[in-house]
Amino acid sequence: MTIKHLRSSALAGALLLSVASLVQSETLRLNHNNPEDHPTHISMEYMGERLSELTDGELNIRVYANAQLGSQRESMELVESGILAMARSNTAELEAFEPLYAVMNLPFIFESEEHFETVINGEIGQDILNASRDRGFIGLAFLTEGARSFYGDRAVNSPADLEGVNVRVQPSPSAIRMVELLGGDPTPIDWGELYSALQQGVVAVAENNPTALTNARHGEVVSNFSLNEHTIIPSVVVISTAVWDGLTEDQQVAMRQAASEAQAFHSESWNETAMAALETAQNEMGVEINEVEKAPFIEAVMPMHDELADQSDDLADLIDRIRAAAQ
Repeated sequence: MTIKHLRSSALAGALLLSVASLVQSETLRLNHNNPEDHPTHISMEYMGERLSELTDGELNIRVYANAQLGSQRESMELVESGILAMARSNTAELEAFEPLYAVMNLPFIFESEEHFETVINGEIGQDILNASRDRGFIGLAFLTEGARSFYGDRAVNSPADLEGVNVRVQPSPSAIRMVELLGGDPTPIDWGELYSALQQGVVAVAENNPTALTNARHGEVVSNFSLNEHTIIPSVVVISTAVWDGLTEDQQVAMRQAASEAQAFHSESWNETAMAALETAQNEMGVEINEVEKAPFIEAVMPMHDELADQSDDLADLIDRIRAAAQ
């Protein structure tokens, strides 16, 4: 064989290897509705980096911010059907797709951040994430977004301050029922429309974690943030069951590891992020931060726990397990 033939053979071999590498490399699309500077986006980018490292570039994640591929609910429907590989939702919206998520949305089900972390990092959390497999998606990680509180054009120091008030809620039966029990008028509004709804007085009050004041700039159009901390509703990174079943066993192991590491990475940084948001809102945006006596809120919403437990034995058992985890 001549040198020319050897060179040609080597070049052909290199091209074949390159093509094979391209064929073997896969990028999964992950859609969510937060901006790129939001902690959840940063943590999902970290998850993608770790997945690429663990699979030597064989499996990758491209994260789309600002609902580029659809709203939060639209994303879940696309994931269920296998059209979209991955999405970030939260437990409030996911209860419409998998009932067990409703337990995590119960107000004051978690006694503390430590109690919450114990649940999501243990067997209970994994059982919830896996429960939806036959519904078209599997949960991979919980990304805490801390405690949610009321904010708006007034201080909410007791349930009486919500009497007859339009309160923006997520499209979640739990969120709607909670506001009803507190005396408010629950008003589902899409996240992307909430800034203008607060600005124009369509709703007087909303509820979320402190980063809503800064990342979503709601601190520009509200005057008070009241720390009643009624729920801890985490984001959830999910993957289509159809996509998951198409991964090799090694890829599934790598995905689980990347998700677990992203969950830990996110939890470590969240509290600092939330405290910084409160300071910025107070010092730079003029938002008044109100300490609140929680007992009246707890008493008002406790019927929700029994109402949900009465719906099924599975829900009642999960409530008991979460309560026991606080001991």
